Amino acid sequence: MMFTSVFLLLLAAIFAVAWWLERGRNERLETERVGQLAEQRIQREHELREQAQRTAALFERMIEGLIVVDAAGRIRLANRAAGELFNFTPPATGRTILETTRHHEVAALVTRLENEPEILGHELRLETLESPKFLQVNALALRDGEGVRDGAILVLHDLTRLRQLEAVRQEFVANVSHELRTPLSLIKSAAETLIDGGKDEPESLTRFLQIIDKHANRLTLLIDDLLMLSTLDSGNIRLALQSVSLGGAVQEVADDLRGRAHARGVTIKNKVEPALIVQADPDRLRQVISNLIDNAIKYGRIEGAVVISALSLDSRRIEVSVQDDGPGIPAEACARIFERFFRGDKARSREQGGTGLGLAIVKHVVQAHGGEVRVESAPGAGARFSFTLPAA
Repeated sequence: MMFTSVFLLLLAAIFAVAWWLERGRNERLETERVGQLAEQRIQREHELREQAQRTAALFERMIEGLIVVDAAGRIRLANRAAGELFNFTPPATGRTILETTRHHEVAALVTRLENEPEILGHELRLETLESPKFLQVNALALRDGEGVRDGAILVLHDLTRLRQLEAVRQEFVANVSHELRTPLSLIKSAAETLIDGGKDEPESLTRFLQIIDKHANRLTLLIDDLLMLSTLDSGNIRLALQSVSLGGAVQEVADDLRGRAHARGVTIKNKVEPALIVQADPDRLRQVISNLIDNAIKYGRIEGAVVISALSLDSRRIEVSVQDDGPGIPAEACARIFERFFRGDKARSREQGGTGLGLAIVKHVVQAHGGEVRVESAPGAGARFSFTLPAA
């Protein structure tokens, strides 16, 4: 009997110890589980923060403007690009879309999304102090799981550069058409006159053939200049760079243009030091100098002077200047003088001839050499065209 009691007590103790051990193990497991859950929660929070940071960084790096608004039309999120487009400081959280963008049409787009699921390809024009901006807006209505409107997202594409290029293209096509039409009309008129009987009169025959020859040459020059600009624009021009005597190149061009200068009583003065040597393509260098001196002869004063000079800016650059003593160029024209077909005085330019592309070619050739070109002028004080080239 006593043995049974001792056995029962021993068995109870064993069960108690086992229960205690199991309880301890369960507590340890629970502690570990709670710790793992805490670690997982911390890890998840960390991942969510990283994801939010990556998303925010992505939004900030977008070249498109991005604005997210809530159901009341107040901004939840706006990136840097949107701020630059509408001139506000992101994130602008809590402000209304109208207050932030100051543009009623943008606010109207958000209102439209109450009844429309999306708006694609809507174009806006923003008036600014400098020049108008053109934007394309794509907007999407946001809704929750039950289909209730929860705000909207607007993606803004800046079309300003595209519209500017389109305007340049249209202007270029119009200018080329005009430049081609004038000589072609004169050639056609001369040819029709000869066909109608002018060929039977020796004096008329010679005169009209000279007209045809002159304007055919004008067309050839225009096409050559257009092809040259196309090559320069494409970046495919190959420069045969070598050491070139700057004074010698100027003198060669001056000798070639001596007859044209003499016809207007203009004196060409080469004041470039013989010791100045540049690293350039000799043919392209002469082309630049020829265009500038020819312009100075045409637009300078009759019986005036064209002065070509040069100086070393530092050990690596040499600046060349061509100065005339003509009526000068207005300030507003100086800003556009190197544009294709731009003519400050259109009537005088057409009287003097030329394609209207010479200064554009000068600019591109100089830039291809790594240099810069500029013009300085004042009404009545002549014009001074300067460009830089690398020293040999």
